[in-house]
Amino acid sequence: MKSRIVALGLIVMLLTGCSASVEETAAAEEYTGTYAFVTKSEGNTYNDRMAQGFQEVIEEAGGNCLIYNPEEATAEAQIEVLQDLIMQGVDSIAVAANDEDALSSVLSEAMEQGICVSTVDSDVSADSRQVFVNQADTGEVARTLMEAVYETTGGSGQWAILSASSQATNQNAWIRAMRSVMEEETYQDLRLVDIVYGNDETEASKEKTEELLENYPDLKVICAPTVMGLAAAAEVLAGQEDTDVKVIGLGLPSLMSAYVRGDEAVCPYFYLWNPIELGQMSAYVSLALKEGTITGTEGETFEAGDMGSFQIQANEEGATEVVVAPLIRFDAENIGVWETLF
Repeated sequence: MKSRIVALGLIVMLLTGCSASVEETAAAEEYTGTYAFVTKSEGNTYNDRMAQGFQEVIEEAGGNCLIYNPEEATAEAQIEVLQDLIMQGVDSIAVAANDEDALSSVLSEAMEQGICVSTVDSDVSADSRQVFVNQADTGEVARTLMEAVYETTGGSGQWAILSASSQATNQNAWIRAMRSVMEEETYQDLRLVDIVYGNDETEASKEKTEELLENYPDLKVICAPTVMGLAAAAEVLAGQEDTDVKVIGLGLPSLMSAYVRGDEAVCPYFYLWNPIELGQMSAYVSLALKEGTITGTEGETFEAGDMGSFQIQANEEGATEVVVAPLIRFDAENIGVWETLF
């Protein structure tokens, strides 16, 4: 198997079903099961922080935790991992999907086998999972990024988007919502000239950034709603001596610290949520699904440790989700507090 697997526990029980009966709930008090977390790809710091949070909660609850990091950020790599998990008979799968549609069949198969299925960070079609753990409200992300583009450009001029992959559900949702916000009169003098995809890989994102600079000499801002893309674009811009182009987007403080400080900072500020908390929430949802506390239906509530009580709600498309937290703004004044955390 091409995927790199990091096993953080041993599978000691085969699944008997996701919905817990009285007997199963009693058994869950003695054994909480085996919980798998499938990231988008290996070598991605953001993924690592999510996995860290997931592992902490599962192991504290007494469960067995499996972290899988596919070698590539593709649906094919994730499908291979998911098929292996079905064969193993794990109790629960949480996946940060690389493709909205391509994973539907294998995830539906997992649910048919009685495995609890949730998505985190990036969703799939609603009928192939039980609930989505959403890092932040889609509309809030879109409007926040558009306001940053407006402020950084001065309200007019050319800008471009450096996304992850063209199939990434979360990226596409944010971009669609940004296009909607762009129709407002406030943004009429802004011109979106291109959307490029770096596949959440550093080198590919650097190449796409360089192409944008070459193809659009009047470009003012690159918006990268992806951690790896933002850091890669910032690195390229920091190495340019004859450009005033800035980059804004979604990033990790540990990767962006060098690019927000100083008078010549290529990134005036950026945003994100806490990816460790996102992973923790995914774990709490996985536990609640396995224990039968929730099924993924709108209106259900569950406890998420120190994070408090949460309710499952419907999103704009009528699918169910749990929204973790509002966005955090990082800039030169506060990044020193955050850069050692994630």
